[in-house]
Amino acid sequence: MLATNGRMKIAIQRSGRLTDDSVNLLRACGLSFEFQKQSLYSPCRNFNLDILAIRDDDIPEYVQDGVADMGIVGENIIRERNAKVEVLETLGFGGCRLMISIPQRSPIRKIADLRGSRIGTTYPNILKTFLKTNKVKAEVIELSGSVELAPSLDVADTICDLVSTGTTAKMNGLKPFCTVLESQAVLIANPAILRDKKKKPDIDRLSIRLKGSLEARGKRYLMMNAPVQSISRIKEILPSLKSPTIVPLADPNLVAVHSVVAEDVFWDVMEKLKKAGATGIIVVPIETIIQ
Repeated sequence: MLATNGRMKIAIQRSGRLTDDSVNLLRACGLSFEFQKQSLYSPCRNFNLDILAIRDDDIPEYVQDGVADMGIVGENIIRERNAKVEVLETLGFGGCRLMISIPQRSPIRKIADLRGSRIGTTYPNILKTFLKTNKVKAEVIELSGSVELAPSLDVADTICDLVSTGTTAKMNGLKPFCTVLESQAVLIANPAILRDKKKKPDIDRLSIRLKGSLEARGKRYLMMNAPVQSISRIKEILPSLKSPTIVPLADPNLVAVHSVVAEDVFWDVMEKLKKAGATGIIVVPIETIIQ
């Protein structure tokens, strides 16, 4: 039986904007499994872990109740459900904003202007907390979907919904007004299993793999030859994790330099290295960085 097979379980979104990134992250950790959205779970062949595929709204409760030991879910869902879970890592994908959007010709200019209005949302708990913090009394109308249609149907005056590009809101005559919550995917765990002596070793092993994979994301390993007299200048150019590795070569006038460079500054760094005298520059992808 799945619930009592003794294997650790991690819940991920069955189908949605976090699914592919969650699956790719787990595979980047060296986990071997066949993921099928139609199947409740996918067992790992090389790790003591089962991957549960469920609705994202249910993940915090599954983890809180111990049905799953860990989970990957958006911060917005955790906050809305007020789940009693431990956040282990922020994962850097699934970024979005929970925003209040208003009609294009709305007279609302500041948060206080929301007073007395009707705000439609699928996140009533987060919205109520936001309004209370800003001392605004407004009517929160809980909706189950198609939130952006609420103003045009006169169900609400404004809406509070997730925004990634803002295209959907604009198509429905709305414009972003203010951010209620910034959210991204996080790794969560049931607090009790972090004290479980039987499961803790596997949790630690998986955590090391996840951190290593996340640390390597967006980075490249750089190798080059350089004149000895250029070492000081090259060390200034390279934004290494700690310090570049410098290795003597057979030619006493040359050294090999190894370093890690982020993708967003890679080409700028490359141009500066060439000007500083670097040659034979080789760039390779990085799968994992263990600190």
